[in-house]
Amino acid sequence: QVQVVESGGGWVQPGGSLTISCVFSGIYGSSYSMSWDRQGPGKERDLVASVSAGGDLPHYVDVVEGRFTISKDSAKNTLYLQMNNLKPEDTAVYYCKAAGVTRSTRGNTYWGQGIQVTVSA
Repeated sequence: QVQVVESGGGWVQPGGSLTISCVFSGIYGSSYSMSWDRQGPGKERDLVASVSAGGDLPHYVDVVEGRFTISKDSAKNTLYLQMNNLKPEDTAVYYCKAAGVTRSTRGNTYWGQGIQVTVSA
């Protein structure tokens, strides 16, 4: 049985930093690409950053490029999102996701429960 547990969210002032993490239990991390999505108040859930199964091809949406860093520790089945220079518009519920990319895992998608990040003075 796959379990996904997010941690590290909370409140931070504008310009501050926060790192959130996500542990996937029950999957082989190297067989999954992983990503962080977020859903702000009154908005749809959108992709923030993604990383390949090998952990060597990060991708960021323009609004977080240069401020956020996604990383993956496949040995620990853990996904991280380091967020620097946070802005009020980064306030959202952040969701981690793992999507299977191999022949045996393709079609498998697992989501975290979501974690609140609030940026305000």
